[in-house]
Amino acid sequence: MAGTTTRRAKGAGAFRCSECGWQTAKWVGRCGECQAWGSVVEVGAVTVRTTAASTVARPATPIGEVDVSHAVARPTGVPEFDRVLGGGLVPGAVVLVAGEPGIGKSTLLLDVAGRAARSAEHGDRTVLYVSGEESAAQVRARAERIEAMARTLYLTSETDLATVLGQVEQVQPELLVVDSVQTISSGEVEGSAGNVAQVREVAASLIQAAKARGIAVLLVGHVTKDGSIAGPRVLEHLVDVVVQFEGDRHSRLRLVRAVKNRYGPTDEVGCFDLSDVGIVGLADPSGLFLSGRTAAVPGTCVTVTLEGRRPLVTEVQALVTQSSLATPRRATSGLDAARVNMVLAVLDKRAQAPIGGSDAYLSTVGGVRLTEPAADLAITLALAGAITDRPLPPGTVAFGEVGLAGEVRPVTGAHRRLAEAARLGFTRAVVPSGVLGAGPVPDGLSVLEVGTVAEAVGRALHDVPVR
Repeated sequence: MAGTTTRRAKGAGAFRCSECGWQTAKWVGRCGECQAWGSVVEVGAVTVRTTAASTVARPATPIGEVDVSHAVARPTGVPEFDRVLGGGLVPGAVVLVAGEPGIGKSTLLLDVAGRAARSAEHGDRTVLYVSGEESAAQVRARAERIEAMARTLYLTSETDLATVLGQVEQVQPELLVVDSVQTISSGEVEGSAGNVAQVREVAASLIQAAKARGIAVLLVGHVTKDGSIAGPRVLEHLVDVVVQFEGDRHSRLRLVRAVKNRYGPTDEVGCFDLSDVGIVGLADPSGLFLSGRTAAVPGTCVTVTLEGRRPLVTEVQALVTQSSLATPRRATSGLDAARVNMVLAVLDKRAQAPIGGSDAYLSTVGGVRLTEPAADLAITLALAGAITDRPLPPGTVAFGEVGLAGEVRPVTGAHRRLAEAARLGFTRAVVPSGVLGAGPVPDGLSVLEVGTVAEAVGRALHDVPVR
């Protein structure tokens, strides 16, 4: 072909990683770029192509004359989901919703599809829901149960990519939901549905259709055992938004957070309550993480954690009992076991707590998972209360990071945490030193500043007057 030459690239590899595209001249069991095992496959001779310039159909436009109305987000009707997306779905945007099987992805997106179809703000919108895992009858039964029925919500059960694109051509939807991308396959690509080549081809075709027609697309993606999105990592780079759907199977709470977002922040978290009648957004979920008792109990402490920019009040419970084993047991639920072991070691060394020969059990209330270092001080006080059999004064909340030297370090968003604690009626806060001088303290909240673990345990458990 005139203007186009093909030649063997000098030193090009004959093996390529199916996850990230890294190339090598020899086969290796582990990718040298993304460190994935078993992803390097032979692809034959790698060619380099040069293409001649073609006629420009649409000339470049001065940036000041670009129409931004096409990039305005439209609400889906689910406020918690819109919060994570940055206000709603942008026409032409492709969103990948990832999560473990059975966590509630299909329920959430069916609810989003139903609400978007009957959105009163923008009038009825045409929505196409493509199910590759369930029959149309099963999806309708769920839609009736969660009240997601809508006149302009179209439903089809297809697994062939060409048929799906044909449905898009016929229905002309404004929103397309594909559940899931691993179940759709193309006849133009070898291999079964869900393999690397098929997922890449399906995603690329749907993204092309979305950009060409201005359709917002929601793709459901499953995750592997280690929590990463199944399929090639290039899929995460192709889409505009990657949303992670998290939650404990034995808990009703579900968290939705954006891992990547080209249209908004990635520090927002949406909270949902999954029940038999569907999934409901929780604008104020803090009450789920507190026990309903009124009397003070030793071994409990309330902390304020930040999920994105949202403060959540959570209770930590600890139980310490004499061990009958040669090696005392340490068990955690909802907490990072490594940080709990670190706090136990700091208590033993820096505060002379008699913990060496005792079993320690720690858990959070409501199934929430705490990974933020700001929960260290609450874990410390809960363990100290369980060891001494002394409860914290009623209405106490604590947050702060604990260091190996026994110091209590400041954490970000301290005054946002204090404001949330005061709003929920807490009257006493144990915090790292320096918080009082950084800004005003909410009315009705007394603050006790501590600099070390020993000081925190001594002053908090003995009800020392605060400033």
